[in-house]
Amino acid sequence: MAPIQVGDKIPAGLTFVATTNAGDVNACAIPKQLKSEDVLGSGKIILFAVPGAFTPTCHLQHLPGYVKHADAFKAKGVSNIYVTSTNDVFVLDAWAKHEKADGKVSVLADGNGEFAKAAGMHLDLSGNKMGANRTKRYALIIENGVVTYVGEGDLDMSGAEAVLAKL
Repeated sequence: MAPIQVGDKIPAGLTFVATTNAGDVNACAIPKQLKSEDVLGSGKIILFAVPGAFTPTCHLQHLPGYVKHADAFKAKGVSNIYVTSTNDVFVLDAWAKHEKADGKVSVLADGNGEFAKAAGMHLDLSGNKMGANRTKRYALIIENGVVTYVGEGDLDMSGAEAVLAKL
């Protein structure tokens, strides 16, 4: 499938798994299934994706940049910032809590890679022994369910500063 492009609607009918107990570092995530169109279908949304939580670039630069600049995104009219990965919701929840992302960046687990595949952003890292079911590093600006920016690749395209500059 071709990668998602500016002007495309967000793939609908797909399920993300989120957590409902943000903030409590000693509590396990309580999974909640959410449809892609319900989460990404209205308002100005930032969705960024990482190949894996706690991996070097994702952990040290990608998520922290969005946490750091969350207020600047809100000031530019962004209603929600989400991070997605093919990790399970429990890993993403622990990662977000570790990075103190509560109230700034919410997690959307795409454990089976359904959204990544539908968006043309699936990645096979089996050659690196990281699994065949991963997602590429990218960021989207979504306005009322329509993609207005796609930044695929390194932080100069998908990092918080790059995306903030496109708003």
